[in-house]
Order: sequence, then structure tokens, then C-alpha cells
Amino acid sequence: MGTASIPRLIAEFATPSIVGMLVNGSYNIIDSMFLGHALGEIGLSAVTVANPTMIVFIALAMLVGNGGNALAALRLGAGDQEGAERSLGNVITLSVILWLIVAIAVSFPPVMEGLLTISSATDEVRPYARTFLQILCYGFILQSIGMGVNNFIRTCGAPNRALGTMVVGLVVATVFNYLFVLVLGWGVVGSALATLVGQACSAIAVIWYFLFTKDVPLRIRKRYFALRPRFVGTIMAFGFPSFAMQAGMAVVNFVLNYQLITYGALSVIGAVDALASIGVINRIAGFVVMPLVGTAIAIQPLLGYNYGARLIGRVRQTLWLGIALGISIAFVEWLIIMLFPEAIVRAFGITHEALVEFTSFALRVQFCVFPLVGFQIVGSNYFQATGQPAKSIFLTLTRQIIFLVPLLFILPHILPVIAPQFDGLDALYFANPISDAVSISITIGFILWEMRRLKRMAKGAIRPA
Repeated sequence: MGTASIPRLIAEFATPSIVGMLVNGSYNIIDSMFLGHALGEIGLSAVTVANPTMIVFIALAMLVGNGGNALAALRLGAGDQEGAERSLGNVITLSVILWLIVAIAVSFPPVMEGLLTISSATDEVRPYARTFLQILCYGFILQSIGMGVNNFIRTCGAPNRALGTMVVGLVVATVFNYLFVLVLGWGVVGSALATLVGQACSAIAVIWYFLFTKDVPLRIRKRYFALRPRFVGTIMAFGFPSFAMQAGMAVVNFVLNYQLITYGALSVIGAVDALASIGVINRIAGFVVMPLVGTAIAIQPLLGYNYGARLIGRVRQTLWLGIALGISIAFVEWLIIMLFPEAIVRAFGITHEALVEFTSFALRVQFCVFPLVGFQIVGSNYFQATGQPAKSIFLTLTRQIIFLVPLLFILPHILPVIAPQFDGLDALYFANPISDAVSISITIGFILWEMRRLKRMAKGAIRPA
């Protein structure tokens, strides 16, 4: 990673990483599509209610997985094999601890009912969402291993193997969704079980790689399962930006669900259809952002290794090529959404013409500045990869929390005054592009300032952060 061609390394790491993140994002898409066609708007609404908690699961997996992987890459770059393997062992232990906390917590009815309440579950949707969530909570360890620990396979220089462990899980989940939901008619139970079966296959494949594959750079070793406070603190610090990005999405979804129920009830759309419609848009948003996150994750070990080795020229080249790739991917996704919004909406089982029209327009508005989101995600992740988590956390929160959440509360009061043709429900999807535009501008400023710092570092004027 310190001598080979940067474009070749990015191509080698990015392709499986991007496809792998698309695979991870596909679980929610598959659940929504099968349940939408099987149960209609009520199925889509149930998944919308469950979605914030499902995002929290991803956030926890990325907290320990991405943080441990970033630490392992830096340790390998510094020639510390033991430190890298200890990071892997500590991540597995932390994953088990988080799973036990989640499983025990949801075993208490007040906790589960509280989750459903803050997710704005209506009386009609609540039973479906409760069943779906309970099953996924008990199987959370499978996602932690299959997604979080999977990152270490890329750092071991086997990105295609990392992709394979994800693809096998998605294929299995898709097959069992079809069987359980459409053939056997098990509804939300079948969809949740199918997801767990797929995640179990991925988790087994990941563990197998580290235990039985020959000549791997890192091994799972029992002696490294014991937690070291210093390692745990560093893992959490490095992983917190990724956690913050996903947790921010969860907070936004909690807030958005509440606002959808409030303003949907005041609209001709209605509360349940509003949950279904905007819920579909958010799942599309979560899906299309995955390859951008995959790009950021793919260049993370390259940035970390070369930054740790003080190869500043390679750090700069990796960052700008990663940004270019992120913007290119975002542009292609934006073009598809702008050209085919109705077809995308109908693929989720929405058939009412008025709801299709509303959802299609909202989809176009929400994604109007999406091409530059690639810059924001890759740019903010750079600071995580180079051991500057505070900056990464701030930039991540600007897009997910700092601007978007206030806009979700303020804009429904302002937009109808400025543009009377729109109501409070319409304002909820206008909030995203405004938040994105401000966050992108701030990230540009941070990156330009960092380029000046790297230039001084290359001359030996300052030491790395």
C-alpha cells in the first residue's frame, strides 16, 4: 500500500467495497420491496417505523468495525502486527457485548414499546413493526460480524473476498424473502427471518476467513479477545465518525417519522401513506449513499497506511482520486433518479397514482444536490482515516444532525408562507437538499485547509496530527 500505483490500488479496493456496501444497503431495500408487494402500504409503513432502529444496528456495527479497522490499518502501516491483531480480537469482543446489551434490552416490553413510540408507530402499524424489530434485535450479532469484522478482510488485502462474504448473504436473504414472504405468506416474520439467515451466512464466511484461510496477514487469536482500555478507547474514537453518520441518520428518521405522522394527518395523503411514501424515499437515500460510504471505506486503509508512513504525496493523491470517484458515482445515481422516479417508486409496491406522483416529485426534490454529497462523505471520512476523528465527527454531524434536524422542525412553518403551493408535508423533503448544500460548503473549507496543512507537513514544518 505504500509503493504500488494509487489509481490501481483504489480500483482494486473500491470495486468490492462499493459493491459490498450496496449489498449491505440492499437488505432494507429487499425487505421493503417484498413487504410492499405482499402487504401494500401497511408493509412499507412497518419497515419505515423499524428503519431508525435498523440504522442504529448499522451504526453500532460500524462503531467497532470501522474504528477497529482504522486502528489495524495504522498499526500495520507502522509495522505493529500484534497491535493490528489485538484490534481485531477486541472488535469481536465488543461486538458480542453490544449484541447482549441489545438482546437483553428488547426482551423488556417497555423498551420495545418505547422504541416503537419514538419511531411514531400508529396503532395500525405497531404490531407489524414490533414483530419485525424483535426478530432482528435477537440476531444483531450476525450483522455485527458480517458487516463490522468484514472490514478487516479488506485491510488484509483481500477486497474480493470481503465482497464475497457480503454477496453470499444478500443472495441467501433474497431467496428466503421470496420463499418466506411471497410463497409461504409469512409477512414481516418471514422477511425478518430471511434477513437473519442471509446475515448468518455472511458472518460464517467472515469468521472462516480469519480462522482457516492460509497466509492471511491477521488471525483471530483467543489471547487478543481480552479488552484493553487503551485499544477500546482508540477503536471507539476512530469509529465514532462512522457511528455518528449512521446514528445521525437514525435520529433524522425518528424525527422525520414524527413529523410525517403530524403533517401527514393534516394532508390528503394521510399519516400511513405519508410514512410509506417518504419512508421509501429514505430507504432509497440510504441505499444510494452506500457506494459513497463504500468509496470512503475503500480508501481508508490507503490513507491510514500512507499517513502513518508519512508518505504525504500519496495521501493527497488518494484523497483527490477518492473524491473524484465519489462525485462520479453520486452523479450517475442522481441521473437515474431524475430520469426514472416513477419506475423506482412503483418497484416498492406503491400503486395509487396520486401517491406515485407525490413520491416521485419528492424524490426529485430530495436528491437535487446529490452529486456533491460524494465530496462531503469522502472528505469527512478522510479525517477519520488519518486519526483526526473530532473533525470527521463534526463534518458528519453537519449533514445528519446540526442542520437537517432543525430544518425538519422549522421549514414546515416557513415553506408554506414562502411558497403557498406547498404544505408542511412537502417541507419535509425540501429540508434534505438545503442541509446537504450547507454541509458540502463547510466540508470544502475543511479540505482546502487540510491541503495547506499537508503541504507544510511534507516540508517537515509540522508533525502529523
